[in-house]
Amino acid sequence: MPGRLDGKVAVITGGASGMGEATAQLFVREGARVVIGDLQKEKGEAVVASIGPACRFVAADVSASEDVAGLVNAAVQAFGRLDIMYNNAGIGGGEGSIIECSEATFDRIIAVDLKAVWLGMKHALPHLIAAGGGSIITTASVSGLMGMPGQGAYGSAKGGVIQLTRVCAIEFAGHGVRANCICPGGTLTPILFANPNLPAPVDPEEVRRRLAHVQPIPRAGLPEDIAHAALWLASDESSFVTGQAIVVDGGWQASARQQWTPPEPPVTPPESLE
Repeated sequence: MPGRLDGKVAVITGGASGMGEATAQLFVREGARVVIGDLQKEKGEAVVASIGPACRFVAADVSASEDVAGLVNAAVQAFGRLDIMYNNAGIGGGEGSIIECSEATFDRIIAVDLKAVWLGMKHALPHLIAAGGGSIITTASVSGLMGMPGQGAYGSAKGGVIQLTRVCAIEFAGHGVRANCICPGGTLTPILFANPNLPAPVDPEEVRRRLAHVQPIPRAGLPEDIAHAALWLASDESSFVTGQAIVVDGGWQASARQQWTPPEPPVTPPESLE
């Protein structure tokens, strides 16, 4: 049975863990050839080893234009074309209030969560157009749709991603390029339990338990939930969908319970995370 992405080539940023890793695994199972980019070299190489020859790793800082260009070019050189650009890499957490957030922290979050998306689009678009069209997907967040305390930089970046996605969709629809973003809610990824911006690691099982009570669907979101949304947006099944912010949050944004405070990190990190 043919895969939903047979013959397609994808670039996935932030592919060494979390949503990016889950998406790389799923895309390859559905017939795509994938290049993942990440700063986490050992983890990225381990992901590639687990997937096989249809996946390659390129070390890349997505906030650096030359790195993003190199990542896209590596995919074209390795596999002959580019059909899917998934701007997934992101950082956040621990920034504090508008008063507390440092200028350096604000600048870095905007650079990785917003400027890097613009760079991904900028460098991928010529190749997508040359291939006759394609799909640009970006990981945004419900934080870009809701006012969430302590997420001034992160929420602003993700809100910017949603608007940038709309502009890209309108500018390049005539070239056969679609642009959409995914807005995850409370999803169990390292950004919530092993974020370097947090004072100490948080027990992922405690995060899982708390996330189960955030939204109407009583479980934590999983990286695979986002991967399946990305698969649909990457495939021809969504050929009439562009300029959209697809919310994947278990009903969180639609409910009255729209605030969640992550658990306080323990004084001593649990053994499983040391």
